[in-house]
Amino acid sequence: MANHVSSLKRARQTETKTAANRSNKSKLRSSLRTLREAIDEGNKKTLAATYSETVSILDKSVQKGVLHKNTASRYKARLNARVKAAVVPTKAA
Repeated sequence: MANHVSSLKRARQTETKTAANRSNKSKLRSSLRTLREAIDEGNKKTLAATYSETVSILDKSVQKGVLHKNTASRYKARLNARVKAAVVPTKAA
């Protein structure tokens, strides 16, 4: 356990920041899970709204330092490709 005043303060700050980071990461994961489930179900009506909400949460997580910007960009690109594939049926060869 910390003994100095400054280290006690730092420990309190760490607890607060850890809780905030955990909350933000949980919100991000829940949003990604919801979108992936919507893609698997093929529900075209809610797919666009769910995708835009997930992209917004991804962008916010970059601003808050939860994700690196390239990681979020990669997630968005892959999810967008899956959403397009679910909405527009591919031609059978």
